[in-house]
Amino acid sequence: MTDQKPLWAPSREAIESATVTAFARYCAQATGQELADYDALYDWSVNDRAAFWSCVWDFCGVTGEKGERILANGDAMPGAAFFPDAQLNFAENLLSCSGEGDAIIFRGEDKVRSRLSWDELRSLVSRLQQAMRDLGVEQGDRVAAMMPNMPETIAAMLATASIGAIWSSCSPDFGDKGVLDRFGQIEPKLFISCDGYWYNGKKQDVSEKLKTVEKALKPLKTVVIPYAGEAADLAAALDNAATLSDFIAPFQSRDVVYTRLPFNHPLYILFSSGTTGIPKCIVHSAGGTLLQHLKEQQLHCSLRPDERLFYFTTCGWMMWNWLVSGLASKAVLCLYDGSPFYPDGNILFDYAAEEKFTIFGTSAKFIDAVRKAGLKPKTSHDLSTMRMMTSTGSPLSPEGFNFVYEGIKDDVHLASISGGTDIVSCFVLGVPVKPVWSGEIQGAGLGMAVDVWNESGEPVRLEKGELVCTRPFPCMPVGFWNDEDGSKYHSAYFDRFDNIWCHGDFAEWTGHGGMIIHGRSDATLNPGGVRIGTAEIYNQVEQMDEVVEAICIGQDWDDDVRVVLFVRLSDGVELDEDLVRRIKSRIRTGASPRHVPAVVLAVKDIPRTKSGKITELAVRDIVHGREVKNKEALANPEALELFSDLEELR
Repeated sequence: MTDQKPLWAPSREAIESATVTAFARYCAQATGQELADYDALYDWSVNDRAAFWSCVWDFCGVTGEKGERILANGDAMPGAAFFPDAQLNFAENLLSCSGEGDAIIFRGEDKVRSRLSWDELRSLVSRLQQAMRDLGVEQGDRVAAMMPNMPETIAAMLATASIGAIWSSCSPDFGDKGVLDRFGQIEPKLFISCDGYWYNGKKQDVSEKLKTVEKALKPLKTVVIPYAGEAADLAAALDNAATLSDFIAPFQSRDVVYTRLPFNHPLYILFSSGTTGIPKCIVHSAGGTLLQHLKEQQLHCSLRPDERLFYFTTCGWMMWNWLVSGLASKAVLCLYDGSPFYPDGNILFDYAAEEKFTIFGTSAKFIDAVRKAGLKPKTSHDLSTMRMMTSTGSPLSPEGFNFVYEGIKDDVHLASISGGTDIVSCFVLGVPVKPVWSGEIQGAGLGMAVDVWNESGEPVRLEKGELVCTRPFPCMPVGFWNDEDGSKYHSAYFDRFDNIWCHGDFAEWTGHGGMIIHGRSDATLNPGGVRIGTAEIYNQVEQMDEVVEAICIGQDWDDDVRVVLFVRLSDGVELDEDLVRRIKSRIRTGASPRHVPAVVLAVKDIPRTKSGKITELAVRDIVHGREVKNKEALANPEALELFSDLEELR
């Protein structure tokens, strides 16, 4: 970037009061290091990771037994073990508060409003925990949820974690195939679902989908959470189900019993986007998730007790897991479920002003949509309490950066952040004591040895390359589910460079020491800031008789990414408006609305490798006017010419 001045810079008072400043002083006193500024703190955090993460544990007040060893086998990726002697419980760390003050505030569009105090949250967790134990849920069992982002979802997750069981969730707009592609792999003992949900002011029915999913999963019990007013009827129509109230009715509130387990005990199963097949099941640890989120929220966001933390997310995105961890810092969580533009684009800013958000988290696409809608929250809403805005899901454009300061708030710490499901957190994110430059992420996360390497495995500056992490970190996955020898886990991140995490992002360092993410370096689609997989689209469209084969890419378009689907049709079939409509409808209902392509085009052939695999990356390069470097690997390289001059892509 060539900007002569930053969009925002922290005042001297803001730097002095930032939590990361207090943390640097704490570390200097504890270790005898000279940590004069953030850069010195960062360098020390990656060079002495044992001391750094030990200080994070102590400074952030983790509840549990820390143990003597901090890091074992510390240079192995995978294989390093952080806090190998520790014992803790994730839920115990999130439920340390009590009282009548707000813990969670919820809005479901304009249909539902609710609040839970700390005491009410603890009571619900207690009753859910007892009901789960009575059902037979034990350590290591899976609890899966198809739920909106609502308070009951968080309570169910906390009850699951308190036992030492493993939580996994998706949003209710997934099709039954999308749900089963995920949860069918992990065989949940308990399945939790809403009775419907609201989107764009309309009630969305889940009854047929839920019946299909329940029959396939065969859980010991399905619990139906009331939201759309259909819980009792829907529970009665299922084979083995109960409403939430009936499930917990036999149990009275009491103190939650926490089972303390090793640092690396599984907490969450999150899912990859499903680009090359059914989604990979990524297992994350309780200790790694907790410590990383505490670090990011307290040190990079200065999150403090009683502050209001909001993130616009669904339960199928890792930002939901990140948001929930705010309870560990004694913050108040502000949840929203539904369309961020119903009834209009002011709805989230109305919420922010009324509930006095401190941190407003969203996507780059939302910021751009607000800009294009001509809204100016800076003049229409009182956002005086909002000191930070975070953006993720896709790269925030310079126009998006500028609009935040021109149209939303001029005195706000805007943090573009980037990481992923793979680490349930961030590699690069905001730094509250540094300036914000247009189009740039401020820097690497503390303790994360992030770099950019070229194809030869050499670090590069001021040029594009692969985002890597060169040293182990606590929130690396425990592994993949059903990957006994670890081969799938290894190939996902460590095949490209030996003993180095290669993340699959195309990135570059800037002259300010920040980073620009240019998108995924693999074939993952990212429309509107939501990562989705091509395989989930193929699974639907290729079941249609009219379609022989399909290939899907993300095309850079209007400061975002749009999904473009190419189809090779059966003999005699034409791609008319009716077929396009039916293709989109099939994808919408079978995968999710987010998978629906913006453009559907017919082609006579699709390029593939000599082993028969379609080549999404080659098509994407051709569409963007880039050279395809490895045409000799293709069985039919002439097919690429079919994609080079399509008027619909200009």
